Parts: sequence; structure tokens; C-alpha cells
Amino acid sequence: MNSLTTASSSGNKTLSKARNAKQDEFYTQLADIENELRHYRAQFHGKIVLCNCDDPYESNFFRYFALNFNALGLKKLIATSYAKSTIAGGYLPLVEMAGLKPEGREPYAIEISEVLDANNDGAIDLSDVEWLLRNDANTCRTLKGDVEFGPGDFRSAECVAYMKEADIVVTNPPFSLFREYVAQLVEQEMRFLIIANKNAPTYKEIFPLIKENKIWTGVRPFAGGMWFISDYEGKYERVVDGVKQINVPAIWLTNMDNPKRHETIPLYKRYTPEEYPNYDNYNAIEVSKVIEIPADYDGAMGVPITFLDKYNPAQFEILGITDRDNNSGLKTREYTASDVPNAGDLNRRGAIKVGDIYKSTFARLLIKRRHPK
Repeated sequence: MNSLTTASSSGNKTLSKARNAKQDEFYTQLADIENELRHYRAQFHGKIVLCNCDDPYESNFFRYFALNFNALGLKKLIATSYAKSTIAGGYLPLVEMAGLKPEGREPYAIEISEVLDANNDGAIDLSDVEWLLRNDANTCRTLKGDVEFGPGDFRSAECVAYMKEADIVVTNPPFSLFREYVAQLVEQEMRFLIIANKNAPTYKEIFPLIKENKIWTGVRPFAGGMWFISDYEGKYERVVDGVKQINVPAIWLTNMDNPKRHETIPLYKRYTPEEYPNYDNYNAIEVSKVIEIPADYDGAMGVPITFLDKYNPAQFEILGITDRDNNSGLKTREYTASDVPNAGDLNRRGAIKVGDIYKSTFARLLIKRRHPK
């Protein structure tokens, strides 16, 4: 069950309705998985990978790791499904597998320890995976759940046990439980690569992890959105080869190293007080575009959230964020209704005073250079 956090614009409206209806199934396309995971291939060698929100009937995460099992040098692949799939005609016709009921397909777990060329056609493909699952009774079992959580729920005891066995978790977690999902990953000290909404780094539960360099964004740029497969009536924006798709402002979040984290942001602008005004309520300057970070300013700066797309922790330090409490120690003022009519809005953001007018910015990360000149 590959699903997303809430989104913005048209995707936000669609996914908000889905969230209210507890519809969490927006499926990730194989190309997006391949484009991101190619930057981490060496880190999978000899590892046990868990896809714990992934029904192999439809999951392209399962498909990617099954097809690349030998190329990645995996030790084991585990996938757990949560509920009956809603998308018909998936990749693997598993309904004939022993122990699985053809009607409804109960939540189940699949474990693969090797993928061989079973049909001797000289290639490893899904037909070999299908042969393995049909002929090895040890690869699949139904999930029972427990008193608190249903079968296949990532919070259930049997699914937590799978997580403790695994080395790396890779999936698109349910958007309605995203914060709880990440909390579990952190508690279990898991290495992971997951899909999230672009606003996820600003969540009060997620931002401290970003600030402390415990998690960061993946290689895929912030610009644009990702197209996901959707099977909900009316909840799609285009149809490609008969497949309904919805566009969502999504990114990858991870604690696995990637090359983008080590690229230095080229700086060319020079600081002037006129071009970089000071906030009225933070001891920092406003930088409205990441490409305009001044090369010669060593104090605190407020930059757009998209800064995370180019963030190199060796070059900059994240001090805080304006959308939360005074987590940076840089806040200098709290407005009241007697000060300005929009005090609440100003207190949530960085405020710039122009004459007698106070203007709030969008959410800003507060940063400074690691090695001032």
C-alpha cells in the first residue's frame, strides 16, 4: 500500500479528501524508484530490505527489489501487505499460492532469500519470482495482527519483528500515519529511504531530525511533482496507457548517504543591507532565493525550505525554522494585537518592517555558514 502525506494545490485537495476517507493507496511508479535508488545501490549489498507498506500485487518497490535482488547483492527481501488491493490486474498473479485465499487476498508477508533463473531463459524476471513464490512454501505467510493493530499494520507486533530483522526500510508510507511511521523508524534506529510530502520537513515531529542531521532529503529535486498511480474515483489528473495518475509535490526522505549531500552550493552574491533586510522579529537577514545566499555574510540567514534540496551540512548549519517556537534562539520579538492587526501571522513567520507596514515571509529555515571567512 504505497501512499503519501498530504500535498498542496490540486494534489493537496485530492489527498486531503483521501486522508479524511482513510484512502491511503497512491502507488509509486517504477521509474521514480529506479531514478532515486540508483544513487544508493552499493549500500544495499548484503542487506535485508523491508518494504512494509507494499502489496506485491501492485507494489513497484517489491518489483524493483525482486528484479534487482542479485544485482544489488541482497541478503533477503521482505514485503508485507496491509489490506486487499484496490487496483486490478497487478504484476504477480499470486492468488494460486498455497495459504492465500483467492477471494480478498488476506494481508500477508513475503520473504525472498534468493532469486534464481527458474525457467532457464537466461534472465531474471518476474516469472522467476512468481515460480519461487508458487513452489517454495516458506516464502509466504498470512498476517494475523494483534489486539491493538490489524494484520499487516506496520505497528503490529509481527510487522515490528520484521523491522527488527531488517537493515533498511524502503517504501511509500501511509500519508495519514506519516509522523507515527517516521517515529517508529527512529525508535528502531533503522536506515530508510521513504517518500514524503515536500512540507514534511517542516512538521514539528520531523524538523528536529532535519536540524540534527539525523535525516535529510534524497537526490530527487524539489522542483515539480511526482506522478502516482491512483485508483480512487475522481482522484486522478491524467490517464497514461489506461492508468489513472495524480501529481503530488513529493520528495524522498532518508538517513542514507547520497552524493548530493556533499555538493557545495556555489555562492556569487555580495551582501548589502538594502538587498538583504533584517527581520524585525529575528536576529537574521531575509534571503528570498537560495541562489542569492550572499557569499560574504557570516551571520544568521532566513532561506526558503527548498534550501534542503541543496543543503550540504559541511557548508551550512541549520539553526531553526520560523514556523515553530524559538527553536533557533534567534527570535527577538513577539507581537501583540496592540502592535499590529496581524500579530498571529507575524509571530509564526519572519517579519520585515517597511515604513510602518509589517510583512510576513513564507516559512524560512534559519541557517549560517559553517566556515565563515
